[in-house]
Amino acid sequence: MTTDETTVKFGRKDYQTDQEVRWCPGCGDYSILAAIQLLFAELGLRPENQVFVSGIGCAARFPYYMETYGIHSIHGRAPAVATGVALARPDLDVWVIGGDGDMLSIGGNHLIHALRRNVGLNIVMFNNQIYGLTKGQYSPTSEVGKITKSSPLGSLDQPFNPVSVALGAEATFVGRTHDMDRKHMMETLRRAYAHNGASFVEIYQNCNVFNDGAFEAITAKDSRADMLIDLKHGEPVRFGADMEKGVVLNQFGECEIVDVADVGEDRLLVHDEHRDDPTLAFAISRLSDAPTMPTPVGVFRDVNRPAYEDQVQMQLAAASERGGPGDLHSLIGSGSTWTVE
Repeated sequence: MTTDETTVKFGRKDYQTDQEVRWCPGCGDYSILAAIQLLFAELGLRPENQVFVSGIGCAARFPYYMETYGIHSIHGRAPAVATGVALARPDLDVWVIGGDGDMLSIGGNHLIHALRRNVGLNIVMFNNQIYGLTKGQYSPTSEVGKITKSSPLGSLDQPFNPVSVALGAEATFVGRTHDMDRKHMMETLRRAYAHNGASFVEIYQNCNVFNDGAFEAITAKDSRADMLIDLKHGEPVRFGADMEKGVVLNQFGECEIVDVADVGEDRLLVHDEHRDDPTLAFAISRLSDAPTMPTPVGVFRDVNRPAYEDQVQMQLAAASERGGPGDLHSLIGSGSTWTVE
């Protein structure tokens, strides 16, 4: 995140472009766009200090609708392109926008390496469990048995859990939210922006044309209390309309949902998002393998580790001291070299 923001007052309109927003009516992308524009206004972020980089897909149209710098790059490569921006301009805030197909299929390799390197990127993945732009093929997050144009007899693929993938890649900030709760979206993205290094936020996003209602079991207003487990740092993990449900660790280190009355509050798992080892956060991410059962949302992990671009700048400074500013020849020749006759 940049630290030189002024006290100039901004409103949502300052981040809106003159481009017609062209998503299907009712698409969850609209609410995500509004949440980010409103958050920027609240934080007073200068548009010229923000860069949005996207790949290919419905979500990838995002840069067109933000009055900031933007790059509509190629399929799956947004994290790689954004890494170049972050290294060249560490003074800017770099946002990566993509869908579950774009980021976890052809772009999976770029995503995990951007996370493990801890590049200063705010990565936001819109997960609608389908390929929307190409008209409804199953995606890396579609459930087993999903019948689509590319899987007429049902998908055989075990889906990714994006939060588990990010934690496995040693991401230093991992969160999850959904498009039906603007306040929760804004708070999760606010936390991600404040993090130094790579942040990854999965947003459950409804595709009302090709996968309508995929998350309704947990995001419908009358279901949220019993189906969404809102993680709070330092607090016991519990949920339910009367907070009657909770989460404990079993003898194998796995998370299980229990009735608090049966085990007592002292047995409940206390969430620690700052724990350096990601094992506990990973266990929490495995509570649900589909958004049809109680699902954790909020911040899973938030730990400190040096940002990649900061370390690169330190190396450049050290190289400059040895060979002079921009002396690439001296840098290349500073280690083991040989001459081919």
